Amino acid sequence: MHRISGGRSAALSLILAASLAGPPALAADMEIAGVRVPEQLSEGGHALVLNGAGLRTKFVVKVYVAALYATTKSSDAAMVVNSTEPRRVRLQLLRDVDSKSLDDALQEGLRDNTPKQELAALKAPADRLSRMMAEIGTAKTGDVIDLDFDARGVTLTGNGKQRGRIDSPDFARALLRVWLGENPAQASLKKALLGN
Repeated sequence: MHRISGGRSAALSLILAASLAGPPALAADMEIAGVRVPEQLSEGGHALVLNGAGLRTKFVVKVYVAALYATTKSSDAAMVVNSTEPRRVRLQLLRDVDSKSLDDALQEGLRDNTPKQELAALKAPADRLSRMMAEIGTAKTGDVIDLDFDARGVTLTGNGKQRGRIDSPDFARALLRVWLGENPAQASLKKALLGN
């Protein structure tokens, strides 16, 4: 009798341990500044994995959580920028920001990471980006802005609603350099987006 109960308690211990362990280990989501950052997304039939995520601050104010998704992880900024595979930069706002401030920051990032001659050639797509940002209006706390990059250009989506597309691979690369270029919006954020 004693052996049976000992066997039963061992079996119960195994069952309990298995139930506490949960389902087979899946990649866990991250949390940054209270924002859940999914480990995977799907874009146009492609599975995108979280390359890295971090916090954008300005003068100690938390502005947004940025996450970079790609088809395969890479810590090489140039490789991510120059890839023709789908990539996504997701910005989740931590405070209200008017579209002009957001656009000004993106335009400043473009100027800081694009040679003058190339920047002049990208004036039309940069102006188009400004118009698309204006359509978003004031981004509220919790709003999500997705920038989807592919071999042909970039698509801007606000809270799941597509705001427009810019068909220019050169502009798409320049826009990615806002976060991943030599003079990124924030060095610590670049490092985080590259998974370092």
